[in-house]
Amino acid sequence: MGSEVEEAALALIRKGMTLALAESCTGGGLGAMMTSLPGSSVYFMGSAVVYANSAKQKVLGVKRATLDRYGAVSAETASEMAEGARVLFGSDVAVAITGIAGPAGGTEKKPVGLVYTAVSVRGRIDVREHRFEGDRECIRGKCAENALLHMRSVLVD
Repeated sequence: MGSEVEEAALALIRKGMTLALAESCTGGGLGAMMTSLPGSSVYFMGSAVVYANSAKQKVLGVKRATLDRYGAVSAETASEMAEGARVLFGSDVAVAITGIAGPAGGTEKKPVGLVYTAVSVRGRIDVREHRFEGDRECIRGKCAENALLHMRSVLVD
């Protein structure tokens, strides 16, 4: 996974852009990965780990109506998390992750492994739905890796 982090960092550096994160189910794992590289302060602004819905609202400005209507694990919430992090940290790019890592918490409509990533680039937001299998740590790792891939693909476009 180290190469994914390096490639994401290089994409940001090449474009002269800064990054902020909003993490729920990964609990700060993506932020730890991004800051594992020397010199990450050039592009990394900060991360908000917002596990509780109240934190999503207070820290990132996710609307209560969004959470009530769509739930914490939704494209709509991921989108608001990404934009909230971008504004909070004053970054060019923000990546948000929200999902169900399990082993509990899943439902028929929202099973364990359902994850949304959102990338906001200067206010333009791209959201993707993912469905991962495996245990909790495996799902969390796949969340972080796919969030980086998502960000890189948006930056290339």
